[in-house]
Amino acid sequence: MKTYQPITPEIIEKLKAITGPTYVKTDRDMLLQYQTDYETNPAMFHVPDAAVSPANAQEISEIVKLANEYDFPITVRSGGTSLADGAIPVCGGLVLCMDRLNKILELNEEGMYMTVEAGVRTVDLQNAAKKVGLMYAGDPSSAESSLIGGNLATNAGGLRAVRYGVTRDQVYCLEVVTPTGDIVECGRILKKCSTGYDLEQLIIGSEGTLGIITKVTVKLIPLPPYRFDVLAIYTDPRQALHMVPKLMKAGIDPTSVEYMDNSYVRGCADYCHYKDMPHYDDGIYVIITVETFHEDELDTKMDAVCTICEESGAAEVLEADDRVWNMRRNCQTSVELQSKVFLTDDVVVPVHKIAGTIEKIMDIGKDYPFEVKINAHIGDGNLHIVLCKMDMSDEEWEKNVEEFHQQVYAYAYSVGGRLAGEHGIGAKKLKYMEQFTPKGELKIMKTIKRAMDPKDILNPGKVIDA
Repeated sequence: MKTYQPITPEIIEKLKAITGPTYVKTDRDMLLQYQTDYETNPAMFHVPDAAVSPANAQEISEIVKLANEYDFPITVRSGGTSLADGAIPVCGGLVLCMDRLNKILELNEEGMYMTVEAGVRTVDLQNAAKKVGLMYAGDPSSAESSLIGGNLATNAGGLRAVRYGVTRDQVYCLEVVTPTGDIVECGRILKKCSTGYDLEQLIIGSEGTLGIITKVTVKLIPLPPYRFDVLAIYTDPRQALHMVPKLMKAGIDPTSVEYMDNSYVRGCADYCHYKDMPHYDDGIYVIITVETFHEDELDTKMDAVCTICEESGAAEVLEADDRVWNMRRNCQTSVELQSKVFLTDDVVVPVHKIAGTIEKIMDIGKDYPFEVKINAHIGDGNLHIVLCKMDMSDEEWEKNVEEFHQQVYAYAYSVGGRLAGEHGIGAKKLKYMEQFTPKGELKIMKTIKRAMDPKDILNPGKVIDA
């Protein structure tokens, strides 16, 4: 990996001149908050040399130009909710915090779009749309704390992706600061466009390596007035998993199809202090949401969902209340009760391969000394795997995790899958990206990165080794 120049007192003074002294941090105790994101393993932590909180795209542009002049790296930090070490400054240098770019600039009801700065919380964007009877369909589990810029950078998926798609499907256009400091607008508020390269889609999902997103115009859609949430409880994971193809072929068009294995059911119930959840000891939860614009359609689809679940072997079919969704949204944080150090992973496979993949991972996990926990967006083929270190030594943990990953990733690729469905690659999967990505694809990615960021200034050590 490239060796960068240190951030000197001269550079600090230039940064202060750009943003004002208040927004430049150099005290080590203050910088410790930027050494990690959602990573829990201290071996992966890195403390930056400085952190800065710019107010707008112009200030970011000047900072990026300064980085090119003095050859120091920039790690962009959104809400700090990355699960792939995406916000960790692995090369040191400067952390660029996006929290001051927090304004909703325009909500156009007639055009059904909203323009916001990159530091707006996802939940605030959702709530603003809801107030006028519209919906922003992006819905990551971290919506309460994640910022929209981070959603865009990782192409976040979330709970509604089965019906509405992932973050990139919600976007009209972006304002971006390029790796050399230009401010560029990509895309337009158009239903369709065949005018050159699709640059906004190139930037989305690039994890801050090809540009810093400063503003976005997102699509809004009408808010369906009718909704139901079903909790189907299974005691046999195979029955739960093999129900999905029947559901997806029934023409129900569900908004969400979520899966929690029993270790998650117990862990999340404990974390949320819900002591009376049904089938606490043996239940596997499948949560299904359907939204419609007509009440009679809702009734028809609800009957169909319940019938499919019952015929596939569900032990109980109930209404999924707020407790169930609170548990699902707290899957990640609930693991902290079990182990201080744990590893969160996600892989994605074709939807019709999700059942076999989860069964395969459960089978692989039997050979390892850690517990393997699985929750999944089983309606779109994206599954999340958590491994808990417990009292294992560092050496034993690292050895077993590496062997487990080699088996799981090799299987995912063998069935047409990929390394990440929504968490991204970050620094955590950098070496696996090199190992598993087809060589032709990897070559194109590296060519793009080198062309756009010749000095490797933006988020070095993430996604690909340029």
